[in-house]
Amino acid sequence: MPYWKELLLGCYYMASLPARRRAAVDRAAHQLEPIRVLFYHRVADSSPNDWTMSCGDFEQQVEWVAEHYDVISLAEAQRRIAAGQNKWPSVCLTFDDGYADNCDFALPLLLRKKLPFTYFVSTDHVLNGQPFGHDVQNGVALRPNSLAEIRSLADAGVEIGAHTRSHADLGRIHDPGLLHNEIAGSKADLEDKLGRSIDYFAFPFGLHANMSPHAFRIARQAGFRGVCSAYGAYNWPGDDAFHIRRIHSDPELIRLKNWLTIDPRKLEVDDFDPGDYQAGAAPATTGAPN
Repeated sequence: MPYWKELLLGCYYMASLPARRRAAVDRAAHQLEPIRVLFYHRVADSSPNDWTMSCGDFEQQVEWVAEHYDVISLAEAQRRIAAGQNKWPSVCLTFDDGYADNCDFALPLLLRKKLPFTYFVSTDHVLNGQPFGHDVQNGVALRPNSLAEIRSLADAGVEIGAHTRSHADLGRIHDPGLLHNEIAGSKADLEDKLGRSIDYFAFPFGLHANMSPHAFRIARQAGFRGVCSAYGAYNWPGDDAFHIRRIHSDPELIRLKNWLTIDPRKLEVDDFDPGDYQAGAAPATTGAPN
């Protein structure tokens, strides 16, 4: 971010902070605190690009988030959303795609800190070792996670999620068979290789144009407990708990702070209407919140 933009954002953040704090007190009193769900792609100091965050920036973000928020699992987030009550400022951590570099620093850091997170992978790339098309187009063929790495993460208690088979833009696929192959097929791949239930699905790209009501229906019919978008909205108690809205984790800490403290501008983000896909409420979790 250019210095002048960072300076302007910092001024905006500080000027609006008193009003944000008053709003947070009111939300807490009514147990209507939204849940923020962050998504990352790749954490590494090599081959920087728009979807890579440096190890230092990531560690700084994790430290700040863990200090100021209740870091919870997607299942716990759904429980609170479906219950219509959430008193504490809460954050979920997720990763998309499945980059091998994440196993060098980011994921071990989260595991050491015992912070829950969900790791979404595109199964064709995990099973075949082929780099992602967007990386090839960018001139750097970054290595995806191997199946052995994903198994190791699952064995360590990490929740693995599906992210289609081929990292497809599902908003451009209208054939029901192809949609089923990408959505239900990725779930079947992971369940077969890992021997455990895969409960969550994340739409590649995750903007309005990259999703469709038909894709929501297929995900529900396939047995997913929830699907994740990525267009930068909050999850409010009483919302549809099947659809989990996520915010991109910007490398600039000031921008992340601005988003997580409820930027009034993000309240104006248009929500995606998945139509009548018979989502209903997600099953409630049991046991203590995590």
